[in-house]
Amino acid sequence: MLTPPRTVVRREAGLYALERALQRRGFRHVAGADEAGRGACAGPLVAAAAILPEGRRGEIDGLADSKLLTPANRERIYDEVVARALAYAVVVIPAEEVDARGLHVCNLAAMRRALASLTTRPEYVLTDGFGVDGLDVPGLAVWKGDRVAACVAAASVLAKVTRDRIMVELDGTFPAYGFAEHKGYITPEHTAALREHGPCREHRFSYVNVASVSGRDGQPPRSRRPVLAGRHAAAEAVAEGLLEPAAEGLFEPGPEGLFEAGPDEPMERSCAPGSTVGVALSERPRPPAPVGEDVVMEGGER
Repeated sequence: MLTPPRTVVRREAGLYALERALQRRGFRHVAGADEAGRGACAGPLVAAAAILPEGRRGEIDGLADSKLLTPANRERIYDEVVARALAYAVVVIPAEEVDARGLHVCNLAAMRRALASLTTRPEYVLTDGFGVDGLDVPGLAVWKGDRVAACVAAASVLAKVTRDRIMVELDGTFPAYGFAEHKGYITPEHTAALREHGPCREHRFSYVNVASVSGRDGQPPRSRRPVLAGRHAAAEAVAEGLLEPAAEGLFEPGPEGLFEAGPDEPMERSCAPGSTVGVALSERPRPPAPVGEDVVMEGGER
C-alpha cells in the first residue's frame, strides 16, 4: 500500500493555503477555533468557531489575526464572516465560571462547545496554539494559527468583537474601571482603579492581582471569589432566577453576613452556578458598539 505524498504548506503561501491543502485532501469543511480574553483579569472568556466556504466566496478582503486589525476593520470583517461563513458559533464563559473551573479548562470547554455548535459538521479542525481533545474529527494545533489559517483568523475576529462589545456594555454598569478602553486587561489605569475601588463581580478573583486587592489573596484560587452568604440572600437569588431552588440550602450564614461591596459593584452571582452563556448557531450577537484597542495586552502594538 502506497503512502500518500506528504503535503508541505509554507507560511509564506498565504492565509488560505493550509485550508486549501486540506480541501484538496478531501476535507471540504475545515473549521477554525480561537478565543479572546485569556489574559484579561475581568470580563468573560469568549471562544468562537467558523467554517468558511471553499473558493473565492471564502476569501475575505483584509482578514487577519484580530489583534493586528483596527477596531473599524474588525467590525467590517466580523460582518463579512457572519455573512459568508457556512457556519459559525460563539460561546461566552462568565468570569465566575473561569474562577470556579480554571482558565485552561474553561478555554478548552468553550472551544469544544463552539465547534460542537456548528450547524455544518466540520471534517477537520484547526486550533490556535494548542489542541482540543474530545472531538470526533481529526485536528491540528497550529502555532500562531490566527496568522496562518483563514478559518482560525475568522474565529479570532468573531471572539474578539463579541468580547469587546460585552466589555463596552459592562463599562456602562461599572464605569469606574474603564472597561471600554482596556477591555479588562491589566493596564496601569486598570490597576489603579482596582486599588482605588476594589474588584467588581466581573473581575476574576482567581487572578493574583485581583485577589490581592480584594483581601482574599491568602486563599486558594477556587475559594477566592466571594459568594452569597446567608439563607435570606440565597432565597432572593432563587426568587430572581439566579440560582436553582436546590442550591438555596447550600449557603450558610457567614460570620459577617453578606460580603460587603460598594454601591456600584454588587457581588451577587450574575449567573447560575456552572452555567455557560452561549451565542451560537449563527445567531447575531449584540448590535455594533464602538470599541477601543487592547492589542498591547494581547501581544500587538498600538
